[in-house]
Amino acid sequence: MGKVKMFYQRTCPHCIAAMQHLGVLIEENPAYRSVQIEKIDEVAHPLIAKKYDYYYVPTFFLGDVKLHEGSAGFDNVKAVLDAALES
Repeated sequence: MGKVKMFYQRTCPHCIAAMQHLGVLIEENPAYRSVQIEKIDEVAHPLIAKKYDYYYVPTFFLGDVKLHEGSAGFDNVKAVLDAALES
């Protein structure tokens, strides 16, 4: 199973929504609890963020592969978790 990196900003409404989707999905499906998600605040950790190719937050990477960038709906976040489980 791969590790997910989530780049976000604390004040971003799309990031807040994505984190809420994560919480709901983890509660609904216990298998998602095993997915390791490293949440990286790009403002607090700009040197880490600069190593990755993205422009909008939230952005999800599985390893070095970008899975989603920008506003993330429930289905987008679910797809990230599913990809992590399958890897």
